[in-house]
Amino acid sequence: MKQLICAAAALFLVACSGETAPTPADTFMTELAVHCGKAFEGALVSTDESDAAFAGERLVMHVRECAPGEIRVPLHVGENRSRTWVITRTEDGLRLKHDHRHEDGSEDAVTQYGGDSAEITSATRVEFPVDQFSIDLFTREDLTASVTNVWAMEITDDMFAYELSRENRFFRVEFDLTAPIAPPPPPWGFEDE
Repeated sequence: MKQLICAAAALFLVACSGETAPTPADTFMTELAVHCGKAFEGALVSTDESDAAFAGERLVMHVRECAPGEIRVPLHVGENRSRTWVITRTEDGLRLKHDHRHEDGSEDAVTQYGGDSAEITSATRVEFPVDQFSIDLFTREDLTASVTNVWAMEITDDMFAYELSRENRFFRVEFDLTAPIAPPPPPWGFEDE
């Protein structure tokens, strides 16, 4: 009851001050940015056989770069530093892109794929249906199973999750936000930043 009264009072104060309440997209970005500079270990929680290689590797996310409107989060899978999630604030919500690099820093043939958020009704979970750029990329690279991908990210006080789902496919990793670890080396291609 006390939490309900406090929430109502906060909404009243925002309304009286003439300020608009933050949108769920803004709140999601703020909650992620709180962890800027920190790294966290995670674990594969889905059971798809095609992800066996992930299950045997150390998974580390590093909320590495937090600029206004954009957060870059490298994902390290064992010694592989090729993946970075790029979350951007758009006019209508959020955009997720996957930046994949080779060890020399050059872009992989399959990179910059992702999508814009569907309607964001929660500040803790955002879904990103595949966009047309990604559909064209997946088709060109003969990855047609991926043309219906939906990615999702979740954040709570103690957990961050990343998901990929489509027909006959579900992948999910969860990271413990209560136990920061030493940040890993920068992702491939970003050593000079």
